[in-house]
Amino acid sequence: MKIEEIIDKVNEILVEEFEVDEEVIGADKNLKETLDLDSLDYVDLVVIIESNFGVKLVEADFVGMVTFQDFYSIIQHKIALKNA
Repeated sequence: MKIEEIIDKVNEILVEEFEVDEEVIGADKNLKETLDLDSLDYVDLVVIIESNFGVKLVEADFVGMVTFQDFYSIIQHKIALKNA
């Protein structure tokens, strides 16, 4: 899956499921500050990512994640590992 497809799908999920304004989403923006999700929202996000991309995110994946680009890259990496 190309990174552009991942970005489009993730952004669509954030807008539809978490009511995030599309204008605040940007590759270099801080993910946690921008989304302002609580711990239950993160659980929902993990479940939605798993159902849409077939990959499971774990707590360790979020440790070094700062920007939206980090988030997209982790998903892309997990998809690549799954398909290898």
